[in-house]
Amino acid sequence: MAKFELKLPKMGESVAEATITSWLKEVGDTIEVDEAVLEIATDKVDSEVMCEVEGILTEKLFDINEVVQVGQTIAIIDTQNGEEVVTPVAQETPETEESIEAEESIQQAEDVVSKAVETVSSVSSTGERFYSPLVKNIAKEEGISQQELDAISGSGKDGRVTKNDILDYIENRIGKPQQQKPVQQTISQPEPVIKHQAAPVISSGEDEIIEMTRMGKLIAHHMVESIQTSAHVQSFIEADVTKIWNWRQKVKDQFLKQEGENLTFTPIFMEAVAKALRDFPMLNISVQGDKIIKKKNINLGMATALADGNLIVPVIKNADQLNLVGMTKKVNDLANRARLNKLNPDDVQGGTYTVTNVGTFGSIMGTPIINQPQVGILALGAIRKVPAVIETFEGDFIGIRYRMFMSHSYDHRVVNGALGGQFVKAVKDYLEAWDSNREI
Repeated sequence: MAKFELKLPKMGESVAEATITSWLKEVGDTIEVDEAVLEIATDKVDSEVMCEVEGILTEKLFDINEVVQVGQTIAIIDTQNGEEVVTPVAQETPETEESIEAEESIQQAEDVVSKAVETVSSVSSTGERFYSPLVKNIAKEEGISQQELDAISGSGKDGRVTKNDILDYIENRIGKPQQQKPVQQTISQPEPVIKHQAAPVISSGEDEIIEMTRMGKLIAHHMVESIQTSAHVQSFIEADVTKIWNWRQKVKDQFLKQEGENLTFTPIFMEAVAKALRDFPMLNISVQGDKIIKKKNINLGMATALADGNLIVPVIKNADQLNLVGMTKKVNDLANRARLNKLNPDDVQGGTYTVTNVGTFGSIMGTPIINQPQVGILALGAIRKVPAVIETFEGDFIGIRYRMFMSHSYDHRVVNGALGGQFVKAVKDYLEAWDSNREI
């Protein structure tokens, strides 16, 4: 029987694993080329795994809610073409005395490492509970005993312990057991730090208890992690966007007829942000330990609200290289696919700075949380028609203007107040200098 190994494909530079959420095919089902076999979820986006060959599904190697590493075989498919995929084997070469000694040394080293790992922690699945390879690896690295692992309450299917379950347990452990390592002298250990946990919420019989969605849990985790990682500081500024308002009103119908796209304010604002990032590249960075990584490309994240109340951030790659038409098409495409849950994993990878439009829901300003590992995020407030002072050569007048607040949250570890303020001021200047006679 000719077999094909369906593997978990690479889904972006920072995605190393995914959770199986559902199988779309069962054992015995026929699969066409480029047909979806299963659905997976990462910490960024949900996606489908497509099959590269035609055949029959003969074996599923993972169950729903199990975590799979990129490159791991998920299923076996009978291709029925008589050609079985064979892993190439290196040609045998005559063994020399030196090569034999080298192999013996390598084997001895592997034995030492293997014994050391077993000494640290040896955990395994039992008759009552199954543990995925990822959970067992985490347990070994953190020195969690079999007894401890068996006591962890699992939130997965049939009470299975998931990655988040064991990470939550590790975070809340009181006094981690020391791993057994050979030492030359006794080293005093600091007293364990006891984390204060929030008091449990007591619900009455009339209260409704709603389980958080998987994406909701991930968002909550990332937001708390971002607050604990970055020193958040905010700068606020108000921009007069009357010229942009009037220009859009004048050209939006022609734009739709000519380009087949609705012209919203978002691509106009994104264009200004991309220009400002080009002027201030030290906001287009990430922090890694004591080093700053200055990003070459300007990839703008665009926070998008979903119908279920969750939020996702698709990324506009090389945003500074797009003209307004290209930016509009990219913004509309990503927003539409986000709401239809049709984003690809690569669509949410590689962002270097994020923009969120809180004005969509009527808010005049906000204090957004930084999208790690970025160092800044800009919130756009609602555009309001307000009385304002108009400066002219003939004197100052009061007139009706369209104005909006912008809130800039940035990481004060690497971005000082001057840089944070200069950046958002540059965005304001680009918006207020809009050419009212600009061609589409």
